Amino acid sequence: MEDKKTNLCCSADVKTCQEVLDLAENVGPYICLLKTHVDIITDFNRDFIVKLQEIAEKYNFLIFEDRKFADIGNTVKSQFGEGIYRISSWAHITNAHAIPGPGIIDGLKQISQQRDGDDKKEQNNNNNNNRTVNHGLLLLAEMSSKGNLATDNYTKTTVKYAEENNDFVIGFICRKKLSSTPTLINMTPGVHLEVKGDGIGQQYLTPNKVINENGSDIIIVGRGIYRAENQAESAKKYRDAAWNAYLNAIN
Repeated sequence: MEDKKTNLCCSADVKTCQEVLDLAENVGPYICLLKTHVDIITDFNRDFIVKLQEIAEKYNFLIFEDRKFADIGNTVKSQFGEGIYRISSWAHITNAHAIPGPGIIDGLKQISQQRDGDDKKEQNNNNNNNRTVNHGLLLLAEMSSKGNLATDNYTKTTVKYAEENNDFVIGFICRKKLSSTPTLINMTPGVHLEVKGDGIGQQYLTPNKVINENGSDIIIVGRGIYRAENQAESAKKYRDAAWNAYLNAIN
């Protein structure tokens, strides 16, 4: 974030590998994170992951798979580490609901630690095609959709889980700053410069509202960028708005 002077995460809610790669190439210089929804991609393949990692390295951003895990610890271990997507092999960050209890954090952490060990072994075997992926987990403490149930005691309990597991949990998906723990970041979705809603429950906030007034650290922008006629220009506009709001907040 500091190196690139950006606190923008772009949400790649598009349906094909090429659309994701084109978006990543267009917005890469302006973002700190690219958020993927791998399970909506209709033509997923492993070559896509290699190409996405190359773009991430080229533009120095992290990949955040918005998987929203929500099952018991044993199940999420398989969902994170196995299956056709093998998310733990390429996503630097993922997220989870706290509704199953702290066991979901333990399960994901076990796969992360196992993956770290596997990466080190492969490096020792001089496998230059292997990329080491360190993991961080975000907990969904609040949501941007109208009528959601992530409120009050649920949010407070989620914050408690994060503070108790801050060796792996790196922050929250939220609408405002939730914790004074300096190592926990606050990331807010539902950000748009021009519209207030989408007609099906989404409630948008402006970058200044999110960063300067609500105390969040990173804005998450989807449709405001990927639907823009010029994705790069739109990403730059959001990057500038969010970074200027951050500078105003700390001064």
